[in-house]
Amino acid sequence: MRKIALLTAALTSLAAIQVSAADLPGTGITVKPVQSTITEETFQTLLVSRALEKLGYTVEAPSEVDYNVGYTSIAAGDATFTAVNWQPLHDDMYKAAGGDSKFYRAGTYVEGAAQGYLIDKKTAEKYHITHIDQLKDPKLAKLFDTNNDGKADLTGCTPGWGCEAVINHQIKAFDLSNSVVHNQGNYAAMMADTITRFKEGKPILYYTWTPYWVSDVLVPGKDVVWLQVPFSSLPGEQKDLDTKLPNGMNYGFTVNTMHIVANKAWAEKNPAAAKLFAEMKLPIADVNAQNARMHAGQASEADINAHVDGWIKAHQAQFDGWVKDALAAAK
Repeated sequence: MRKIALLTAALTSLAAIQVSAADLPGTGITVKPVQSTITEETFQTLLVSRALEKLGYTVEAPSEVDYNVGYTSIAAGDATFTAVNWQPLHDDMYKAAGGDSKFYRAGTYVEGAAQGYLIDKKTAEKYHITHIDQLKDPKLAKLFDTNNDGKADLTGCTPGWGCEAVINHQIKAFDLSNSVVHNQGNYAAMMADTITRFKEGKPILYYTWTPYWVSDVLVPGKDVVWLQVPFSSLPGEQKDLDTKLPNGMNYGFTVNTMHIVANKAWAEKNPAAAKLFAEMKLPIADVNAQNARMHAGQASEADINAHVDGWIKAHQAQFDGWVKDALAAAK
């Protein structure tokens, strides 16, 4: 009799689980996330995926595409969301793919994303270089010449990321076309060369952003310094923005925010997911720390999944709160 009672209890519990799973708002719905080919974006993407799974959604592994392809795919309904919408850096791509009429964007996922130009501290102090337009001087530009063409070599931005358009625009605006070359290509490979040059004691000039591992290897203030720009100058949708900070410094880029952007029609049909997207927040320091762990060798799929699991465990109450509010929004 005891075995029968235990079996009955087990079956009852199983049925309850199945009923509750069937009641979840995402049951039977497949979600397709997209991100860029920057593997460090996987952490913040998978964190959203985990929360969606708690709502019953079946979430595919993120597809890696160029940003502009990601936006057009989401707008067309071929993909569901991206967790790496930079504002205002991606404003031109966002608008070109349909803007607010095609996308759902509410809340701020990550705050305080900075970008700009840096040089090694040793060269900055020796030659008193504080502003990028000082490189109009051929003698100063030649310090950063890596291929003996007499021009400074700027380790720049991969085409299609959005930052390349800003850098190309600013090189012209600051009258640097004759003295600075914007090297574009595989950013990680170019930065590896740049870091090697730094370790060899040679001058370096590069663009980077936060959150990313580069600033954990080349630490601003210790190894390198940010360069200011002479005035605010941005292309396209950003053209009227002032990049000067409250402290008077101007590094040429506004401090960006990152957002979760979803297909608008899909979000309207899925209020639980929409509420989740609007509420989720991730501290930039946590993204930096995870990216640094990847650069230190913990970069496999299993490693990144472990980082996501670890973050959720360390912030369980907050994570559960997002899921609870999302479930309430579905009713």
